[in-house]
Amino acid sequence: MTGMMRPSRARRPSAWTTRRWLRVGVAVSLAVLAVLGVTGAWVLGRTATISDELVDVRSPALATSFRLESAVLNQETGIRGYGLTGTPDFLGPYQRGLTDEKTYVAQLTRLLEGDGDTHALDDLRTVQEALSAWQERIAGPVAASPPGAPSVPATERAAEAKAAFDDVRAAMVEQQERLRVERERTRADLAATMRLRNWLFAAIAAVIALLAALVFEGLRRGINRPLEQLAADARTVAGGDFDHPITSAGPADLRRLSGEIDFMRRRLVRELAFSEEARRRLDAQTTDLQRSNAELEQFAYVASHDLQEPLRKVSSFTQLLQRRYGGQLDAKADQYIAIAVDGANRMQTLINDLLEFSRVGRVHHDPVEVDLGLVMERTVSELSVGIEEAGATITHDPLPSLVADPTQMGMLWQNLIGNAVKFRRPDRAPVIHVTAAREGELWRFTVTDNGIGIGPEYADKVFVIFQRLHTKDVYPGSGIGLAMCKKIVEFHGGAIAVDPEYRDGTRISFTLAPEPPPEPSAIAEATRATTEPTP
Repeated sequence: MTGMMRPSRARRPSAWTTRRWLRVGVAVSLAVLAVLGVTGAWVLGRTATISDELVDVRSPALATSFRLESAVLNQETGIRGYGLTGTPDFLGPYQRGLTDEKTYVAQLTRLLEGDGDTHALDDLRTVQEALSAWQERIAGPVAASPPGAPSVPATERAAEAKAAFDDVRAAMVEQQERLRVERERTRADLAATMRLRNWLFAAIAAVIALLAALVFEGLRRGINRPLEQLAADARTVAGGDFDHPITSAGPADLRRLSGEIDFMRRRLVRELAFSEEARRRLDAQTTDLQRSNAELEQFAYVASHDLQEPLRKVSSFTQLLQRRYGGQLDAKADQYIAIAVDGANRMQTLINDLLEFSRVGRVHHDPVEVDLGLVMERTVSELSVGIEEAGATITHDPLPSLVADPTQMGMLWQNLIGNAVKFRRPDRAPVIHVTAAREGELWRFTVTDNGIGIGPEYADKVFVIFQRLHTKDVYPGSGIGLAMCKKIVEFHGGAIAVDPEYRDGTRISFTLAPEPPPEPSAIAEATRATTEPTP
């Protein structure tokens, strides 16, 4: 139907970005402010120029004209008195009037020439010509008359003198009137310019306020409102409604940002679906891990109870065999019996050390405030026999208190101090020193001795379980001490290493965090709760 209205087309979104809108807005604002600023500067300059003209030229010129008139009147009074009486005293005002006339004419000429006012200069020349004519015809002859009697020229030319001086007066009145008119005109110009200045500054303030309002409204509509909508959509998605779309609005870059966020939302929806599937698989793997942990716990129980029981019997009976039949058999039999006794003892020690190593990080104690200085003293007391036999000297700096597992701290010091005493040089007594220093959030400790040292190529190898640098005949042990120290230190949030640059012995450095060790995971807790064997 022809009478039906056509549907209006949807307005196409602007391709301008926020940066472009801001650039255009700032450019227009700066242009308007520049025009207003230039106009304001011109008005201020014009005001200053007119004010200077009024203060420096018009008012001084009128005042100087009045002073010139006073000097001329002094001349006329002196000449008139001298001409009537012949008294020389009347010539004094005349002479001063001449001097003042020259001064004021020079000042007035300088003011009017600097201003370029030709009409005022013509008026000044007219005054000078009339005054010169009066001085030549009247004042000069009268002043030259002998004193003591009335001047003949003054008596004979009285009417001419009055007419000549009236011409001087008329010229000066005309000059002063022109100067007064010019001063009033300048005052009017100054007042008009000041009104224009006030209106212009008011207009500048209004334009600035209008620009501020336009900028605020433009930012609110073009940036704040789209960002608020984007934030609301993001909160809805963050609240769990991942199917809620992100609305695109505002300049082109904000619309692109909304599109990127919506793409991220869709990507997250896909990732969540994948994660849910992965979680279900992880639950299945967790069940398998719990069963595996249960088997490991059972193995630890067997190692600590079932395996040690026959091992103790083997050790006991071999030792009994050694005591009862030692020396009764041949040397070869005694050697075999000694090897069996030593192997059983070392096996029992190895199993005990292995169990202790497995308990670090698995069997948790409640962390408490541990005074490492007291732990060090207790460790030295426990190792006192070996320390006295070696003649060792052990010193340490003040040690801090940390929140840690006290049992593991004791094991840490016992292994480090024990190794420093054990691996000593045969020709010198061990000297061991322990230091402690704060490094940011951690504490760094060093244990330094003067023993046989550790080569740089073995700096990492010594922390591997069962790794030995010497045979058991030279230095006894299971090769598990430093591996246990590494596990304890890492469990407490630190790291341990051998200083490869120290050559006068061994220096082991490690760090400990002042925070408690991490809590056991939920899987480990559940495993231990369900599989902890009862002795």
